[in-house]
Amino acid sequence: MTTNLKKILLAFGNSVSELNIPEKNLSSIILPSEPEEKDYEALLIKKALENPVKSRRLSEIVNPDSKISIIVSDVTRPTPTAKILPPLLEELYLGGAKDENITIVFALGLHRQQTEEECRKLLGNDVSRNIRFVQHDRNRCVHIGETSFGTPVEVFEDVLNTDLIISIGTVEFHYYAGYGGGGKSILPGVSSEKSVLSFHSHYSKLFEGDPLLGRADSPARKDIEEAAGIAGLRFILNVVVNSKKEIVAAVAGDFIQAHREAAGYVDSMYKVKVEPADAVIVSCGGFPKDINLYQATKALENAVPAVKAGGSIVLVAECAEGIGNQVYECWNRECRSPDDAIERFKNFFEFGGHKSAIVAKAAKQFKLYIVSKLSEDESIKAFFIPAKSVQEALETILAENPEAKVHIIPDGGWTLPVRK
Repeated sequence: MTTNLKKILLAFGNSVSELNIPEKNLSSIILPSEPEEKDYEALLIKKALENPVKSRRLSEIVNPDSKISIIVSDVTRPTPTAKILPPLLEELYLGGAKDENITIVFALGLHRQQTEEECRKLLGNDVSRNIRFVQHDRNRCVHIGETSFGTPVEVFEDVLNTDLIISIGTVEFHYYAGYGGGGKSILPGVSSEKSVLSFHSHYSKLFEGDPLLGRADSPARKDIEEAAGIAGLRFILNVVVNSKKEIVAAVAGDFIQAHREAAGYVDSMYKVKVEPADAVIVSCGGFPKDINLYQATKALENAVPAVKAGGSIVLVAECAEGIGNQVYECWNRECRSPDDAIERFKNFFEFGGHKSAIVAKAAKQFKLYIVSKLSEDESIKAFFIPAKSVQEALETILAENPEAKVHIIPDGGWTLPVRK
């Protein structure tokens, strides 16, 4: 009997990985409800700037003497900064702002420093030529207060030494803060190592609780917004991008209220109700979502609600930069089993180690496969079963259960299945 196959292409870095799945095994392709028609990206941004949420327009806030810092995302985020900056700068110029009084700050958190080429590419040629840009330095932060969660607020001095703090970013699901964007540009974006570690340490207390993905009431989100308020974040320009990295929504204004509007867009597009299947094959959506395993685990977490207990998850993630975090690598080497990682995390928070615990938690519930450029040894130590291709991983699953129903999530970095 001939088996009818369906060919599916899944993003893998900047290329694709091909999968041929028997139609009888394909439960569904879980796709976001992305708008079919959209305004031009520049127009969306311009409209947002002209109609800020709970704020005056930037052109009404600045004057020719205003010293302005604009916080932007680093290379690990999908924010199309080069598209966002020109209309933002036009709005500032309308109020008399001058290039020499503007500093662009890359929010690195505890991520690596970027190359000069990466910085210029993110900003675009004209902006990088005309406006001073710096990278966050976690060792040059000033203590300005503490949140009610006990997190010290210590912010990069180049940001604090300005009259107006603006941040731009992308609102998407976040495993711990509910959503990215908003005040996250301050904490952890331009905060000291002490602040970031204190902030993340709260997660170990919440690890066993309900998932925090897609929840605006996440305790971490509240902590972030208290810190951003203390730092004086005045205005955000946040966008929502689709799986093709095109801007489909933009909001501007108050860093809490505007952020909530953007979160509403994200929910309507990317929360998808599903019945759990026997297995899920999830691609991060390609570069930069799968630049390293540290980033790729977000797609793994997103996929969890779509799988039955004891089922399988195949993570399709190039990981061209390897694991992506030295502490995460260290935990993978030192934790001999998922139980080791979970127990260690409960007793001792270390930034980067949380990723090991997240994967360990999933590995105790499901069979985890990975298709990547990681070595077999790296994959196994990270609690995954390495597969040479998506096809090989699928065939292994079907060999164990020929009737297995499989969900495919092509854009796992964006899509959040929610159980019906």
